[in-house]
Amino acid sequence: MTTHAPGGASGGSAPSTPPASPAKDHGEGAGKSGGGQLTFLPLLSLVVGSMVAGGIFSLPQNVAVTTAAGPAMIGWIITAVGMLSLALVFQNLSNRRPDLDAGVYSYARALFGRLAGFLSAWGYWFSAWVGNIAYFVLLFGTLSLWFGAFGSGTTWPAILSASVLLWALHTLVLRGVRQAAIVNTIATFAKLVPIVLFIVLAAIGFKYDLFVADFWGETGGLGSVFDQTRNMMLVTVWVFIGIEGASVYSARAKRRTDVGRATVTGFVGVLALLMLVNLLSIGIMERAEVAELADPSMAGVLESIIGTPGTIIVSVGLVISLFGALLAWSMIPVEVMQVAAQDGTMPRVFGGLNKQGSPAAALWLTTGCMQVMLLLTALMGEGVYLTLILLAASLILVPYLLSALYAAYLAVTRQGYTGDPRGRTRDLVLGVVASVYGLWLLFAAGLGYLLVSTVLYAPGLAIHAWARRERGEAVFSSTAEKVLAAVLVLVGVFSLYLWLTGSLSL
Repeated sequence: MTTHAPGGASGGSAPSTPPASPAKDHGEGAGKSGGGQLTFLPLLSLVVGSMVAGGIFSLPQNVAVTTAAGPAMIGWIITAVGMLSLALVFQNLSNRRPDLDAGVYSYARALFGRLAGFLSAWGYWFSAWVGNIAYFVLLFGTLSLWFGAFGSGTTWPAILSASVLLWALHTLVLRGVRQAAIVNTIATFAKLVPIVLFIVLAAIGFKYDLFVADFWGETGGLGSVFDQTRNMMLVTVWVFIGIEGASVYSARAKRRTDVGRATVTGFVGVLALLMLVNLLSIGIMERAEVAELADPSMAGVLESIIGTPGTIIVSVGLVISLFGALLAWSMIPVEVMQVAAQDGTMPRVFGGLNKQGSPAAALWLTTGCMQVMLLLTALMGEGVYLTLILLAASLILVPYLLSALYAAYLAVTRQGYTGDPRGRTRDLVLGVVASVYGLWLLFAAGLGYLLVSTVLYAPGLAIHAWARRERGEAVFSSTAEKVLAAVLVLVGVFSLYLWLTGSLSL
């Protein structure tokens, strides 16, 4: 695959040849020196900064509303095993296939072909910027503590202010990815301070008797342990979205081995923070009280410990956190779009770089879509934040699952495992576990979000056709692709009908 050089001249055409076939064997040591500019620390900051955003500050209420302490612990164990497997899958794929850039998109394409690769890139791109809109809503809802006109983050003053910030971030990324990554690194370390402070104070004020009261949710009307565990799954996916952040930027890494290290290191640290914030909160307030807290619910928990300063500390931390997350997630979907365009999966107009090495056309498209969605949130009313994060989480499930399946495929076919049979067995187990976890997440998401996802996936087929015709190729390369496209359109149209008639809601 032809890759771009960070900071290079603007280009706009796709390479004349497709990327390497998945049948090609790549040694583990290949590509360890990427020749890019991003070292381990900026890559780690992209992973941590992408995951530690607004989700952790709203986590206590988002989990407590459906799940008691016992099922929550089971849910975290499932999440830890599944997401750790996925993190190791991304690490493994970065080492075994260093020629595949942009992570989740390129793995799907290598396994199932161009259409699957396109849909993975399209879904990931959609998920990334839809999630960013949720961050804008939460950010300005938090700022209403000082500026009442912002309300819940969807008032017109909030929308207009968010639009100004959106285009400011657009300008920053347009000036170059490396500069934006440096700003993101600073923001990442700054936002960890209030989270660690919350954990320390919550640990001091923790009440064991309160934590074990109605431990399994039997008297709270939450349903069975199975249902409670399943109901928290999309929330946990949301807070871990970004685990692939370093993988997306693998083409810009100075050393390819840093991509895997950053992914696993970031995951372990963030998992510890998330579990502590969630479980310690249930030992500070009754679960039902936590479930009634407004977002960011971490502020309400800390306020119950130290009073009004708790709300101020969390709110300031959230503002810093969301700024860093908005920056990271302004970069990631654009990078995926640009790399996909560069190898012909997306139309070539989105593959060019400006003089600062920033994917300008892809950035303009993404920012424009975000601006339209921001305006629409003013019409969506209360609860829009939770709706947006669950939709973003459901959209990213397929790209995650396809990445896990590709890791298992490589291990089964022994591609990239020359002289390393023990590593192949380990990676096969990881690929299978991550794939099972991905299927479980699709089940946990529920039919509603999956149907709505098809409404957003189906229109992408027109973009896919554009890219194929541009290269003088058939729109679909096999009967299987034609069947997949037909099913996607039919289900998408049916889901849209259900949505418009009120039979399907989120």
